Amino acid sequence: MSLLTPFIVPAGEAEWEALYTTEMPRVYNFFRYRLGDEQMAEDLTSVTFEKAWRGRARYRRDLAAFSTWLFSIARNVAIDYYRQRHVEVALEEASHNADEHTPELIVEKKAQFSQLSTLLARLPSRERELLAMKYGAGLTNREIAQVTGLSESNVGTILYRTVQGLRAEWQE
Repeated sequence: MSLLTPFIVPAGEAEWEALYTTEMPRVYNFFRYRLGDEQMAEDLTSVTFEKAWRGRARYRRDLAAFSTWLFSIARNVAIDYYRQRHVEVALEEASHNADEHTPELIVEKKAQFSQLSTLLARLPSRERELLAMKYGAGLTNREIAQVTGLSESNVGTILYRTVQGLRAEWQE
């Protein structure tokens, strides 16, 4: 059985470990993209997997794929985080560019990232969340729709318009 296909509940540690290995980078990237804070992204990823482990008996294969269920948990963890903090963190620390070699490239990437962070900060929370799910976590529009309760076409429309708006502002 593929790890991307729905299943009932992980029967043992081996299955859970395989799921963790597959989904952890996507969940972490969702939080990293959404919060811009690597340490907090790690913490919230841990919280998400802890909640998933504790609630694994409630997962129902007939209702959603495991990744959809997991991202519903991650989304709720993010909402809880924002409710507790009442602050939005800048995305400045979200860029980790280990493959850069020259100071010029580093400065250029930082400037681009700063510009993108500014543009993203201007977006409404819903659009930022959808972008984080799409580009941070790599979810499909269908998976995003299942997590958010929006229709798949609505997700696609919102993402398209948001990206087009960002591109237009980027070129100004």
